[in-house]
Amino acid sequence: MNGTAQTWLTQEAYDRLQAELEHLQGPVRAEIAKRIEEARDEGDLKENGGYHAAKDDQAQIEARIAQVTQLLRTAKVGEAPTANGVVEPGTVVTATIAGDETTFLVGNREIAEAGDDLDVYSEASPLGAAILGKKIGEKTSYQAPSGATIDVEIKDVQTYRA
Repeated sequence: MNGTAQTWLTQEAYDRLQAELEHLQGPVRAEIAKRIEEARDEGDLKENGGYHAAKDDQAQIEARIAQVTQLLRTAKVGEAPTANGVVEPGTVVTATIAGDETTFLVGNREIAEAGDDLDVYSEASPLGAAILGKKIGEKTSYQAPSGATIDVEIKDVQTYRA
């Protein structure tokens, strides 16, 4: 995602991400810093598995902090867009993809509630980019990462209900 792209989020998703960010930046960062310090005190860092594991965890946490910070900075928070028969971020799409009918949410995976069984496809994914702006009944195709061309037909577009 580039720095100017907006991502639609429900208020619940935004609040959940904000709480996660605060947790990561506070207690989680402090715990990892403590683990690194304790491992440093053990001596030789070249062969110190605990030190290397803690540094790996730190890198993962910092990457997640950066990801969530960017997402919150560019989020457009509000109700799901009212479906008007056109695929847009925040709509639930039923489509025939390579002959199989499937229903999914178009948007950021952070939108879906825990326990929500909907698959989520980013609007920046090959499928998402191919169907954005398409209307019910329209057909299109996209190129999969494998190089295969996959046909898609939009069957229905609904408002997302969290």
